[in-house]
Amino acid sequence: MNTPAPVPSRTAVIADVDTGLDDALALVFLARDPRIDLLAVTCVAGNTGVDQVVRNTLDVLHAAGAGSVPVARGAEQPLINEWRDAHAFHGANGLGGLELPRNPHAPSPLAAVALMHRTIEDAPAPVTLLALGPLTNVALFLRAYPQTARKLERIVFMGGSAGIGNATSHAEFNAWHDPEALTIVIHSGIPTVMYGLDVFVQATLTPEQYLPLAEMNDDGARLVGEVLAVGGRRGRADAEGGSGTGPDTAGLAPVTLGDAGAACLIAVPETVQLARYPVRVELNGHSRGQTLVDRRLQPGESEHHGDAGPVPVIEVAVGLDHPLMAATFLQTIQRQAPLT
Repeated sequence: MNTPAPVPSRTAVIADVDTGLDDALALVFLARDPRIDLLAVTCVAGNTGVDQVVRNTLDVLHAAGAGSVPVARGAEQPLINEWRDAHAFHGANGLGGLELPRNPHAPSPLAAVALMHRTIEDAPAPVTLLALGPLTNVALFLRAYPQTARKLERIVFMGGSAGIGNATSHAEFNAWHDPEALTIVIHSGIPTVMYGLDVFVQATLTPEQYLPLAEMNDDGARLVGEVLAVGGRRGRADAEGGSGTGPDTAGLAPVTLGDAGAACLIAVPETVQLARYPVRVELNGHSRGQTLVDRRLQPGESEHHGDAGPVPVIEVAVGLDHPLMAATFLQTIQRQAPLT
């Protein structure tokens, strides 16, 4: 008698998002990739206000064919700072002005931290927590439920940078938005992976790769194509000094996959090269929110004199296999429906 082939295991994931344009790309990918079991999505203020994030998240999941995935509202401002949006990049609604059909499902009655807790406790296998926005919800969860947090497989976050910033010359937006929360996360002792801005910007698609998605007879793929075209028009406008708001597609620029690169890392680890480094977060002055990745081959005078203090060592994305990541993303997005 023939023995059935074993069913490949799927990575259980909770995604914590501040759904703007690139979070939308990641959510469609997470909903459709056969290697990922998207258990829940929690929402945090960041690219736009948290109530708009909840609306965007529900509607993106609906377009992806995963409208019943639980979605919970989380923190509406950072631990210390006031909320500061990214509307200049993501538009007033967080989705570059795109209007989506409404998801008929309501948000979860649980708050984000409570949904994280219940989902991790109920999961039959350890869960990966994928954080794509400011780390506020994750930090609150770590402090509220430390025993449950220790059951996590790992935390993967999009944030920080081993190079330049975007919110400031030194700091990436998610880290800059709530550096205290990020500090709590990297000091938690839970295995942590940083997918930083310096690698984030390397994962791109050309117009020839993304424009056909916008013409597909599939809501999720079409949404991804439209989101990428918004970025392509902005890239063209930046190069030409224009507004980038016109509907035409001529001369569109290549566009980064953004947060979706961190989702690809979970589905296909070979897409991203990781290395272990000490990382600290700056909490004061102009460099507030900067992630200092110590890539020295040996300690220096500060360590020898006992001035450095404890610095957590985490995995840091240092490079990527660009063709593999692009192929992984495109093949997954073009799946007609998520695996159930």
